[in-house]
Amino acid sequence: MRGPYRRVSLCLMRMPRLRREPDPVQWQQPLRVRGRSIAWVPPMVVLVAVPVIDYWTGGDFRIISWLVLVPGVAAAVCPIGTTAVYGGLAMIVYVLGDGAWPHQYRAGLPDFILVAVGAVLSVLACAVRMRGQERMLHMRDVVETTRRTLLRPMPPGWGGLDHAEIYLAADSEARVGGDFYDIQPGPHGTRVLLGDVQGKGLGAVEAAAGLIGTFREAAYHEAELAVVATRLEVRMRRLVAYDAALGRDGGERFATAVLVGFPPPETDSGFVEVIDFGHEPPLLVGAEGVHELPTLGGLPLGLAELVPRAPRAALVRVADDETLLLVTDGVTEARDGDGTFFPLRESLAGAPRVTEPEALVRLVRDGTLAHSGGHLDDDTTIFAVRRARPAR
Repeated sequence: MRGPYRRVSLCLMRMPRLRREPDPVQWQQPLRVRGRSIAWVPPMVVLVAVPVIDYWTGGDFRIISWLVLVPGVAAAVCPIGTTAVYGGLAMIVYVLGDGAWPHQYRAGLPDFILVAVGAVLSVLACAVRMRGQERMLHMRDVVETTRRTLLRPMPPGWGGLDHAEIYLAADSEARVGGDFYDIQPGPHGTRVLLGDVQGKGLGAVEAAAGLIGTFREAAYHEAELAVVATRLEVRMRRLVAYDAALGRDGGERFATAVLVGFPPPETDSGFVEVIDFGHEPPLLVGAEGVHELPTLGGLPLGLAELVPRAPRAALVRVADDETLLLVTDGVTEARDGDGTFFPLRESLAGAPRVTEPEALVRLVRDGTLAHSGGHLDDDTTIFAVRRARPAR
């Protein structure tokens, strides 16, 4: 990909960092064509249609009082000022339309009061709607700040790695959950972490934030990847103990994760270290096909005391043209209408070979959504990373 198309693709692929947020004005005025609001059209159609139909139906069937619908429709899609204008227009049109009929056919004052009261109530309803939207926008800002703290933006080539990531929250309003990922460069190489905290809600978000914070410090300072893994395990136990002390329903909380260590460029021999905490093993995608990265296995974070032993890292060769694909169970456990799980490895093997991180995560995202019909039961993270290539 080249030029503008590549720039647009990057914006689409790296949604956690470059995701386009809804514009408040557009959100309050949902009816738009080519960027311009047409929210005024529906109430205008009703304003014109009611007197026309009233004229053609004759004196035995008067519907001029239906003008009360005009401010009601405006209240649903227009701002307060526009709703008030339509309320005034409805009353004016009522007076003119009803006065054009002979006295015996006029609806009179009672229906005019109906239209006037409807206009006032519509303005009040519109004010309540606008206030609710402002409150929702504020909540979205709070959630966005939380998400950016947990899943911080990472610049291109961060830590000497080409990367792309997509995060899809099962709760489309919250847009944040228990999935977490990060890249941390340091004097001992670049470390990559992806994981999923068991459970949902605020407790899962707090646990994910705690693990990410520990990873960012330990991955930078610790020379051994196994020590980083031990620090993560201790942090998870502390989080569980804290929840238990508060009486929260999180006493058995744990997290699955994959920890990958890329050596510094001056000592890079083509091998990476991988520690698996009960997570789906990473896939290695290259020109020769799709392979499951061999790991030594391990228990999820927070459960190591069941089998006391030091974390062990597997040394795996990863070529420069191969890409590591890490996903959470939102991908592997996505189901279709028959309850069949999404066959991630088979779908990649049957697709045209893609190794560029941006294109790879998009391919997996599209396949997951197509398989599940767009319905995700769990938070979904798709993360692809490889050694950065020199800019051409």
